[in-house]
Amino acid sequence: MQKIKKILPMYAFVPILVCLLTNVVAYFGTRIFTTQMHHYDFSIVLDDMIPFTPFMITFYILAYVSWIVGFIVIGRESRKVCYEVCTAEQIAKLMCMVAFIVIPSTIVRPEITGNGIFEWLTRLIYQMDSPDNLLPSIHCLENWICFRGAMKCKKVGTGYRVIMFISAILVFASTLMVKQHVFLDVVTAIIVVEIGLFVSKRFDLGRIYFWIEKKLSKIVMKK
Repeated sequence: MQKIKKILPMYAFVPILVCLLTNVVAYFGTRIFTTQMHHYDFSIVLDDMIPFTPFMITFYILAYVSWIVGFIVIGRESRKVCYEVCTAEQIAKLMCMVAFIVIPSTIVRPEITGNGIFEWLTRLIYQMDSPDNLLPSIHCLENWICFRGAMKCKKVGTGYRVIMFISAILVFASTLMVKQHVFLDVVTAIIVVEIGLFVSKRFDLGRIYFWIEKKLSKIVMKK
């Protein structure tokens, strides 16, 4: 436990855990309501022009690493930044839940014919991830919130911010080029993050976690 505390401060555990929980509810829980509903394909002409490129599955998978690093950096920055960004992420994820239920989305995936490592990885992702709950893209949402969170961090240099921006762009491209998402999924992911950040800061919603922290501290003190 002490080693974990060195990586991530105690105050960051609750908000980041809530981020994980909202992700599970948004992505998996909404399917309870939408499985039998009509799903819409929001593909546009631009999506037809983007080539299917299995190699890009590399960046799609590496996104998980950037999320871990991104949230650790945000968590270590300060209570204020951690609470504000995590609250923004949760607001964005709640908007995803609404979108998933109100306008269920899907995509027509291409047939994978090659037998290389990238084709194998793409098939694996296709098997693990059903083609629904696409708009907004949670994959893109998480990378964009990590980049925007990095922009609020003063303990990291410009190099880290540039890396997180490039990472976000590569993930955006990967979701389109392995045909996991369409262009509008990416755009709406950025929009919900920006709305979440605005609402979180404008109404200082991060203070909820300050209140939770005080309550938990009192409970611990009593024990």
